[in-house]
Amino acid sequence: MSNNAIIKRLDTGVPGLNEILGGGLPEFSFNIIAGPPGSGKTTLAHQMMFALATEEKPAIFFTVLGEPPLKMLRYQQQFAFFDKGAIGRSVHFINLSEQMQSGDLRAVLARIVEVVETHGPGLVFVDSFRAVVIASRTDAPTSMGLQQFVQELGMLMTNWQATTFLIGEYFSENEPNPVFTVSDGLIWLRQNLDRNSIVRKIEIIKMRGQASLPGQHTFRIGSAGLQIFPPAQVSVQGAELPGPPEGPPLGMGVPGLDEMMGGGLPRGYSLLVAGPSGSGKSILASQFLAEGARCGEKSVIASFEQRPRLSRNRIVADLIDSGDVGLIRAQQCDLSVDEVTALLLMEIRRLGATRVVLDSLTGFELMVAPEFADTYRQSLARMVGAVVSTGVSVLMTSELEDRYTDLRFSPYGAAFLTDAIIVQRYIEVDSRLLRVMAVVKVRAAAHSNELRQFVINDQGICIGEPMPEYRGLLGGRPERADQGDAGTRIRD
Repeated sequence: MSNNAIIKRLDTGVPGLNEILGGGLPEFSFNIIAGPPGSGKTTLAHQMMFALATEEKPAIFFTVLGEPPLKMLRYQQQFAFFDKGAIGRSVHFINLSEQMQSGDLRAVLARIVEVVETHGPGLVFVDSFRAVVIASRTDAPTSMGLQQFVQELGMLMTNWQATTFLIGEYFSENEPNPVFTVSDGLIWLRQNLDRNSIVRKIEIIKMRGQASLPGQHTFRIGSAGLQIFPPAQVSVQGAELPGPPEGPPLGMGVPGLDEMMGGGLPRGYSLLVAGPSGSGKSILASQFLAEGARCGEKSVIASFEQRPRLSRNRIVADLIDSGDVGLIRAQQCDLSVDEVTALLLMEIRRLGATRVVLDSLTGFELMVAPEFADTYRQSLARMVGAVVSTGVSVLMTSELEDRYTDLRFSPYGAAFLTDAIIVQRYIEVDSRLLRVMAVVKVRAAAHSNELRQFVINDQGICIGEPMPEYRGLLGGRPERADQGDAGTRIRD
């Protein structure tokens, strides 16, 4: 039998924060919330405070700045997590500005001790602790040093069984600071200007006793407060991977295409539809969604285009209005891959969706924040892997430049991520541009290798008979078989 101490982990009430902390916030821990002005430190503290405070274990929020708590509360009331009824019952605000003016940290600590002993809180917040640091530099002979103040405060809070947060404006975690050393947890918030947009990130630099998720994680501040987007966990090492979803292949909604694919799109597969502008990629995707609705299935679209093409399609617009298809508009230039993935997974769970369309990978590559540009394929692999792991089938479109001399499936070799590939091309025959389609790959399926001409009319895509025996159809200007060898270069 183990005699190890068991540390309770508190539910912070902040979406995504428990995951990056490693399961929640350790109870009775002594924590620092740090970052530059405007990064969201106070909002994060209030969001946790209102989620965790109870009348039995109330929260005390000490303010050490000159402005009264009333001014701060005026702005915090705009968030959905704010509970006006909790003020004075489970949440208490105490202003320490009078003690801070003397520059005597002993007086500050004495006031904190007095209030804590009166209320017996389970949570204690001190904002802004940066002001305490400045006050510690006073030459008053009775003043205690900063390190002594922090150590005594941490010891008192642990003895009182209170979870404590010091909130301060810091610009670098590398600066020598006794507060960072003494603390059990160090939560760092950042904000950067990215293409005229503010990108906010949070990092758990230290959290004693548990394995927090490393790295910087994107978050947003909305009307509900902070929402953090941790990386999707596709699988856990040592865990048994789920098998492919059961059931017959999904119909594509294009007459003749299921037959070309060997029976349709197997469930849980990812499909890449590649082709030049105007070749019919989005129309094929819309028929795929309409077929799902006809079969009673729910679907999700993630549009990465500045002007969403699928949402302008009347068929898809009706499906969105009816609730059969959920639309995620992901056109902001500051989105992270983890944020897009989180939005997709939430919508898939909400609808119980079986089909997902990503339109398009070209727009996705332009949308991804600059720090992910050099790892485009890794970012895409992470997103597709997380979505497919839920059991849905994914159709992705990719716009390519039709060079008529070689065949590409994606601009950055993303074809290796997919289980199936359909390519659409233009060919010139008798001074006319014709559309052709071929199924290049469907894993573990006996798909057709025929090249089919197709047209687009009021019914959508209509596939015709196999093309006559031409050579070089995919690689350039076609030539009949009896006109000599005309090779074609096929490149991923």
